[in-house]
Amino acid sequence: MIECEIEPKNAWSEFLDFVQKKCSVTEYQNWFSPIKVIQSTPDGIVLEVPNIFVREYIMDNYQDILLNFLPSNGEGEPSIEFVVGGPKKEKPKPAPKALPAKSSSSFNKKYTFDNYIEGPSNQFVKSAAVGVATKPGKSFNPLFIHGGVGLGKTHLLHSIGHYVETHHKRLKVKCITTEAFINDLVDNLRNKSVDKMKRYYRSLDLLLVDDIQFLQSRLNFEEEFCNTFESLINQSKQIVITSDNPPSELKLSDRMIARMEWGLVANVVPPDLETRVAILQYKAAGKGLHICNDVAFFIAEHIYNNVRQIEGAINRLSAYSKMMNIDLSIDSVEKILSSLFQKNADKHISVESILKSVSAVFEVKISEIRGDSRTKNIAHARQVAMYLAKELVTESLMKIASNFGGKTHSTLLHAWKKIKTRIDQDEMLERQIGMVKRGLGY
Repeated sequence: MIECEIEPKNAWSEFLDFVQKKCSVTEYQNWFSPIKVIQSTPDGIVLEVPNIFVREYIMDNYQDILLNFLPSNGEGEPSIEFVVGGPKKEKPKPAPKALPAKSSSSFNKKYTFDNYIEGPSNQFVKSAAVGVATKPGKSFNPLFIHGGVGLGKTHLLHSIGHYVETHHKRLKVKCITTEAFINDLVDNLRNKSVDKMKRYYRSLDLLLVDDIQFLQSRLNFEEEFCNTFESLINQSKQIVITSDNPPSELKLSDRMIARMEWGLVANVVPPDLETRVAILQYKAAGKGLHICNDVAFFIAEHIYNNVRQIEGAINRLSAYSKMMNIDLSIDSVEKILSSLFQKNADKHISVESILKSVSAVFEVKISEIRGDSRTKNIAHARQVAMYLAKELVTESLMKIASNFGGKTHSTLLHAWKKIKTRIDQDEMLERQIGMVKRGLGY
């Protein structure tokens, strides 16, 4: 390393000290440790980087912070000149193996099809996952699974891996997070073994990729992933991808989005009440914890964002039950889990917000609620929405009714009376209305 005219207060060193406190150890080692200072002057700095990826990563993610440490050029950017380094003259240390050997330990033993609780909200996506695992590369290729946090995307991904390793032993399987794929590429760039990495990934029979949303705004890494993707698809090798959002909502290139939409895009949505109860009872049984149906429904009504929250609730109840030797009643559960129960800030309640909440709980479209369909589930959801609108919205009946596709106020009153009569006699209806109200923060 050549260093000349370096000032006593090395601005680059101060920047590295700052960054090291802010980022993870892995990020620092991958992106910052390989950088060498070639020259430092009052007007700027010359840095040697191992490849163009490091240069682009630094400028894409730390440009504004660098301006606090280094002078700027005429374009308002940090005054840095990057030099892509060549082979080292000193005797290199033995490079670590960049490509780990295939191992079944990469799959979570708890994530199998057998313990994936199926309900109306996830039946389709589970069937698609089973179809892919049964005949890799022959149906739904690629399979793109998207949904919110904690809804079972990773569970399905690992379930596919477990099934294929058990029933298709000759197939070469790799399960990897997007972050791990990026780190893998960086390691191989550093060790000058990118070709070896390409051969490895493109020889796979099944590639499972978790959290593809982390590939956003990383064009060079996206290009390599897209090339690998196309190579596998052209060989009829199976790819399964998970994401928080559907392909169309990801900030990726049109080329990458089009590739991911080639096969089947399946959405995982929050489980309905009965499925949440089933998940809760299953998790509780695994902990040797008995929860009666009334208590299970009470918990499921108050925790409905995702499965991880339900599992966290069971872990807490199990600990309290064993350490405090208490029976789990609705009153005791409410005290123990109060901090986990979903709470929404108070807000003005409108017909529109009621329609959105009813749509989510009853799993029908807002346009169907406003429409004239007499299908039982749609008509029922419409009546519940009208009942709640009359109860909670401080507007005239005519104005409220007009929000339901131009219905009359007499239709609104008829629906209100029908639901009001049934609510005290129908426990399930009472629970559903309670869920809609909680969705409104009421």
